[in-house]
Order: sequence, then structure tokens, then C-alpha cells
Amino acid sequence: MTAISVVMGVYNGASTLAATLDSILGQTEHDFECIVVDDGSIDETAAILAAFAARDARIRVIRQENAGLTRALITGCAAARGVYIARHDAGDLSDPRRFEVQKRALDADSSIAFVSSATQYAGPELEPLYILRSTGAALVPAFVLAISHSSPLLDGPTHHGSVTFRRDAYERAGGYRAAFYYGQDFDLWYRLAEIGKFQVIDEVLYTARITPGSITGAARLQQERLGRISRAALQARLRSEPEQPVLEAAARIQRARSGGWCREARGLYFIGEALRRNGDRRGRKYLRSAVARCPLLLPAWVRLMQSLLS
Repeated sequence: MTAISVVMGVYNGASTLAATLDSILGQTEHDFECIVVDDGSIDETAAILAAFAARDARIRVIRQENAGLTRALITGCAAARGVYIARHDAGDLSDPRRFEVQKRALDADSSIAFVSSATQYAGPELEPLYILRSTGAALVPAFVLAISHSSPLLDGPTHHGSVTFRRDAYERAGGYRAAFYYGQDFDLWYRLAEIGKFQVIDEVLYTARITPGSITGAARLQQERLGRISRAALQARLRSEPEQPVLEAAARIQRARSGGWCREARGLYFIGEALRRNGDRRGRKYLRSAVARCPLLLPAWVRLMQSLLS
């Protein structure tokens, strides 16, 4: 049996897909398969995947009509043959030791359902923005569900793509749920935390690339609503009440529409401001682009002036 199934969904990711696949194929842990679900891409994604699959038999490509990340992950996880499932997002990079280190943690303690690591968040050209680490509660394996706490989890994954979980725990928890077009990650984390421990490895083993059009910016309101719904579903389970009304509410949330130039400008501003705070002059480029795309975005003007004067 394969040790690890890497599961990734991709839609029109040609510009960064090769770098992602290279980081996966360059792992020190060699016992894995990489299942890539092409979610109806219309760019060069299919050709890139075909070329990589021809070179390395560990890459398995599944193509489906465009249905969104959640359904792509459901498809990919259903095809997984590994003891563990490692998530990965297209465009992101894994440290060469990621699979080895996360597998070692899962092998060492059968009570662990899922693990994560510290994540380096980076700009479109991999400019370092910030590092997200554990809160400290799960630096050693721990039950992290906190019913009376302000947040349902005392600690949690630093990024969706940074997580590796047991396939049998995923199946027992019910897997990704199609009703959560967005926010599918925390809906799953809550259910995994109900049945097992969680651990964050305090090493930066994953790099998450942020772009101006990243899903978080495009669907922030929908993600926030689905976050509340996933917490309501957790409460229903804990009270032994049916989840179906909650899942129906999740399914009614509409897919986010494009926010136009100003939405993209807010993404450019976020990246530029993170770089400015780091003293990185590359932030000026993003701040200039932000004000050019949305002149009414006043914070971008302020930060651009500050960066030019520093």
C-alpha cells in the first residue's frame, strides 16, 4: 500500500503548476502518489500535467468539468490509495522534507488524526510576507476541540495545503462535504478533531503563494458565513441533533461573483502592505498597482506614500 496520497485540485494554474509539481516530486519521502484533479482548466494545465505524468508514474491525473475546489478534493480523496492523504494547493511549494517529517509524526502516534506545519506565506513571485505558526497548544499531539472556548479549536492548521491526515480518519469523519463550496477545510478539521489528536510541526515545511485574486479575497463574506455554519454543525453534532438543516443552509450560499478592479486592488494592497511592513521595497510595485486599479482605495495611497518616503 502507498504511504501517502497527495491530493490537489487545479483550475487554470498553468503559470505556477510546474514549480508545485517539482516541489512534490523532489520530496525525500518517495513512497507517495500524487493525484491531481484538473477542474475543467482551459489554459495549458492539461498539457503540463500530461508531460509530468509521462515522466513520473506517481502522478495520476483526473479531469472533471469545472465544479470548484471542494468537489475536486472529494474526487481526489475518493481515488486515494495511501495510508495518509497530504493536501497540496496548486501554486504552493512543499519543503523537500515535508512528507518525511509529517509521516514520521503520524507513524509515531496512532491517536493523531491530522498534522500541519508552520507555513511561509509569500507573494505572487514568492516574496516572503509572513510566517504562520502554531498557537502552542498542539506543538505536541493534543485534542484541540474547545467547546467552551471563543474558537472551536485551541490550535489548527496554518494553511489548508499544509495538512496531512489519516485516510481512515478522513473517511470516518465523512470527508469533504459538497455543501461547503468555500470553507471546506475547517468543516473537516472540526470533524477530525472530534475523533483524534492534532499536531503542528514547528518547522516551515509549506509555502503558500498569495495572489491578488486569491480565493480568500474573492469570497471573504461567503467564507465567513460558512465558517459560522461549520461551527453550528459542530454544535449540532455535539448535541446529537441532525445536521441536515445546517448543511442545507451551507448549500444555499451562492458562489462569489467577481468584485472587479477594486477587489483585485485590495489583494494588491494586502501584498504590498505586508512587504512594506517587512521593509521590502518590492511592496511599492503592488501598492502602485493597487491605486492604479482602484484610485478610491485610500489606504493604498497612504501606504504608498509611506513606502516612498522611507
